[in-house]
Parts: sequence; C-alpha cells; structure tokens
Amino acid sequence: MADRPRTPRAGTGKGEVTPQPWMPGDGGAADKRHAPATLRNRDAITAVLADWLPASGTVLEVASGSGEHAVHFAAAFPHLDWQPSDPDPAGLTSIAAWRAEAGLANLAPPLALDAAAPDWPTGHADAILCINMVHISPWNATLGLFAGAARLLAPGAPLILYGAFVEPGVPTAASNLDFDANLRARDPAWGLRDTDAVKAAAAAAGLAFAERRAMPANNLMLLFRRT
Repeated sequence: MADRPRTPRAGTGKGEVTPQPWMPGDGGAADKRHAPATLRNRDAITAVLADWLPASGTVLEVASGSGEHAVHFAAAFPHLDWQPSDPDPAGLTSIAAWRAEAGLANLAPPLALDAAAPDWPTGHADAILCINMVHISPWNATLGLFAGAARLLAPGAPLILYGAFVEPGVPTAASNLDFDANLRARDPAWGLRDTDAVKAAAAAAGLAFAERRAMPANNLMLLFRRT
C-alpha cells in the first residue's frame, strides 16, 4: 500500500493538543501536525539518501509537509544544511514548530515555496528532495519542480523524488489503484503519475534520469541529475 496521508483528527480532549494527521490544504488548530506515513518510511528513505546525497552543501526539501521528515533527515545528515519549504501556511507553521522542538543547528527556518511558481525564494541548492508531492498536486507543480531544479542545481547535482507511481509494463498494486482513485476523487488534478511521463518532463527541463529504487509499501525513489 502506498503512503496514505490522512485527514485531521481531534486532540486528546485532556487539555493537550496532539499532532494531527493531515493532507495538504487541510485545516486544523494544532501547530505541530503529524503525517503517519513519516514514521513508516523515514528510515528506508534515509538509507537511500545516504547513497544519493552529496557529502556537503545545502539540501532543499520541496513540499516538506508536516516537517517531520526535515527534522529526521537533518539529524541523520549533520554534515548537510537542510532547507525545508512548503506552499501551505499550515505546513510552514508545523515545520517551524517541529524545528523549534528539535533545535538542530543545520535545520533552517522553512521557506514559503510553491513548486509551480516561476520564481523560488532561494537561489541555490546542492541537492533537491521532494517526497509525496508529485501525486498530491497538479501536474504543473511537477513541471515547476523540474524547472526550478534546473535553475538551482549545478551540473551533476541530484533531484530526488519519493512517492507512488505507475510504471509502464509493471503491474500496479491494487492498493495503489485504490489510492489513485481516492486522490482523483479528492481533486481531479491529483493522482499517480506515469514514470515515463515524469522522466520525459524531467529530460525536457535538463534533468537526466539516473536510478530507480523500489521502496516499501509499493513506493519508489527516483534519482535525476542536472545535465
């Protein structure tokens, strides 16, 4: 089963607010939000990032969501500067709250960054990571991600995607088909993307496909490098 974001739930009712499961655009009163899939996938993602990230520099995480991944990865890679970002004000608030709690010197304050925008509020990155955005956003967000990566990255630098995809010639798991239907019911512009279409769009922007890794729960990690 692909990583499934969830809608918010209430707090404990005992005077304390618990982090809330959420999807992009969901409302909620809690500053710190919680994406349940993060705890399930973060160690597997970290293992691949250890192979693909550079030895030093700044990693721009696009669509950081709740901020839990950013905290985990910044702690796992203290030699890298971690720059989280998100377009959702509630996401930015959550990222800032998790960051304040973690107190990590290499984790920067979050940027308000819309992947689809023609201009991003940063001019440099040594690597870009994007987790669970491509299928939970309109296609123009993915095109904007590739365009932004082409502007910011030096030749050879990595753009790394994680999420659920459809692969031509590979049977799609029934749970992923259900997930795709659920996403499209929520927003017709969302849905699992064809990896051939993703690779073609990346190539058109100047990003060469380099490697694919199969991940737990029928997810993939895709590595692209700036040409």
